[in-house]
Amino acid sequence: MTGSGATSATGARVTLVGRPGCHLCDDARAVIEVVCAELGESWSEVDVDEDPVLLDRYAEEIPVTLVDGRQHDFWRVDPDRLRAALRRG
Repeated sequence: MTGSGATSATGARVTLVGRPGCHLCDDARAVIEVVCAELGESWSEVDVDEDPVLLDRYAEEIPVTLVDGRQHDFWRVDPDRLRAALRRG
């Protein structure tokens, strides 16, 4: 994961931190896919269970949405807030 104000290692501006079998992660993924496609932004996804640091930090908040390496949302992704954050960046 990248530090504050940076894009992810993949160059994506949006990162979804989640885990398989998480219905809220599925909902967040659907919103992120639509918003990023609308705005031509890339996004990536990481499994919280694959990284002990992420697991320690976000285990109770997944899904977590990061924009430019900073925590933006958790549990639910508001499409309008995500659009606004991406347009500001």
